[in-house]
Amino acid sequence: MNYIATTAGRDISIEIVDEHHVMLKGISYAVDFEVVGDQPVYSLLLDGKSYEAYVYPTDEGWQVVLLGSLYQIQVEDEREKRLRASLGGRLLDHTEFHLKSPMPGLVVSIPVSEGQVVAKGDVLVILESMKMQNELKAPRAGVVARCRVEVGDSVEQRETLLSVV
Repeated sequence: MNYIATTAGRDISIEIVDEHHVMLKGISYAVDFEVVGDQPVYSLLLDGKSYEAYVYPTDEGWQVVLLGSLYQIQVEDEREKRLRASLGGRLLDHTEFHLKSPMPGLVVSIPVSEGQVVAKGDVLVILESMKMQNELKAPRAGVVARCRVEVGDSVEQRETLLSVV
């Protein structure tokens, strides 16, 4: 799978080759990325070198603290990146938006229901991951069209939780 990570206005192409290999700028790297304990701390082994990273989800993407520096990172797959570029950086208001889980976790609350009108910024789902509760918010106004999960469900990263039209 190919992804584009954007930080400080710079795009970095990342190809996930398999569980333990990625390609950056055409160079293959052996990687191991594991959560450490119950905090948003990760151990990263990159070609045998060890790093510690703090990773926090945000409304715009991710905040990563690595080697004492803070990075704001947005990650999109190639299709999402092309679509956003063709739309001038915005989503069409009349398209269906699929809220996807930014990380594996447990659905602890769904404060909306199918057919409910929501405003931009309204909380759609509260997801617990690594003992932290994360509010997943509506990126735009719309109507909740379909809820695909229930309270108590375990979800995987990028799993569709609900749709807004």
